[in-house]
Amino acid sequence: MKSIAKIDPIIHSAIKKEINRQKTQLVMIASENYASSAVLEATGSVMTNKYAEGYPGRRYYAGCENFDTIENIAINRANELFSSNFSNVQPHSGTQANMAAYFSLVNVGSKIMSMSLDHGGHLSHGSSVNFSGKLYDFIHYGVDPETEQLDYDEIEKLAKKFTPDLIITGYTAYPREINFKRFKEISDEVESKLLVDMSHISGLIAGNSHSSPIDFADLVTSTTHKTLRGPRGAMALSNNESIIKKFNSGVFPNTQGGPMGHSITAKAVAFYEAIDSKFSDYAKQIVINSRTLAQSMENRGFKLVSNGTDTHMILVDLRTKSMSGMEAERYLKDVGIIVNKNTIPFDPNPPMITSGIRIGTAALTTRGLVAKDMDYIGDLIYKTLTYCDDNKMKSRILNEVKEFSESFPVPGIDT
Repeated sequence: MKSIAKIDPIIHSAIKKEINRQKTQLVMIASENYASSAVLEATGSVMTNKYAEGYPGRRYYAGCENFDTIENIAINRANELFSSNFSNVQPHSGTQANMAAYFSLVNVGSKIMSMSLDHGGHLSHGSSVNFSGKLYDFIHYGVDPETEQLDYDEIEKLAKKFTPDLIITGYTAYPREINFKRFKEISDEVESKLLVDMSHISGLIAGNSHSSPIDFADLVTSTTHKTLRGPRGAMALSNNESIIKKFNSGVFPNTQGGPMGHSITAKAVAFYEAIDSKFSDYAKQIVINSRTLAQSMENRGFKLVSNGTDTHMILVDLRTKSMSGMEAERYLKDVGIIVNKNTIPFDPNPPMITSGIRIGTAALTTRGLVAKDMDYIGDLIYKTLTYCDDNKMKSRILNEVKEFSESFPVPGIDT
């Protein structure tokens, strides 16, 4: 970062501090990960200089021939990776991809059914404070009060009653595998479209550690970071040419202008990395690590939402610990363990307080941690939240976490 250090030492200092934070802390935010050096290089490349409104072969600017090559490669790699026929790699974010998806699948004001935010859905799945809840008529399903898992029969009953034009599955805080085939059966029965937002699990799907939605959904959206380990951005997939053409128009010119050339270049690199057989090993290890950590925490008296996990994610119900999610997040941050407070199903606390925390294993798996490390981390979490008022214990755990974290390389920084 020689140029940044010379031109803007204040920003250089802030980045250096962030590098140190990522090296010395255990990052367990379920939606975060580490991009490779190659992905970071592509993100910081000269492709950021080029304006390229439109699509390959149909641009509104001259000089796009090299960008056309890169975008076509990214499209082809996305299709190879997810066994899809068509893809769009231009969306700037998952929410913008979902916005374009709604415009391509239904009309403004149409009826849409999705999971409620407080049961694990996303803001862009119909929250009243989001564009989606303002432009469309949403009804929400949730999880079963006893199992805290999806009850497909109840979802089917709600769909028959509400008769939505679109059903959405794919979540931001649901730790169990999704039965896409069952959702397809429900959507067919009520003659609705089916949208899958696989943002959180796309890396698991690419690595064959979660079933794929591509043969069941009319359209699939996803971010390209999280478990997929690419740059910040999004994409969409479909086997229906008519729908992907509508989605293309939904992205440009409807909701975006010029695509981010540097991000699309980095997506192409990330897709290439994910096609490699080693990526499947990584995806498998994520689930092993997640299940091992879940068992470790259950063994230490923690209550887990749905009593476990099938994915990269664990949702912890802290009500048995007489502690809020906000408190637990702060206590863990103080010792260098980074998680986020999160609502749990039927949460009595407001969203800024919450009764739970969400923990992910993808970023630590990328750094090379394995199952035995997860049991150790489970013990660190237990001690931190049990002895949260013991400053000597907190200081000891902080030093333990720092020493332990520094023993693992950080992609993009150390490798």
